Amino acid sequence: MPAYLIIHAERRREDTLIEDAELTVEFTDGWVLFRDRDLIKPHRVVLAIPAAQVARVERVDEPQDTARQEPAPNEE
Repeated sequence: MPAYLIIHAERRREDTLIEDAELTVEFTDGWVLFRDRDLIKPHRVVLAIPAAQVARVERVDEPQDTARQEPAPNEE
């Protein structure tokens, strides 16, 4: 299930986690828009935040594939 962690630019420790089975994120016209694919209202906006208030958005639902990562090179 898609999940996004919203790191706020000014409010420390008040980060927001939003998740939904059909959630997408879009960055447009100074806004961060979270949309949900609803059958009645396709691609409706469920959360809109001014981009200036957001430090970053991280997708947190996807597990890391550590099996395909290479080890860091040894320092000599």
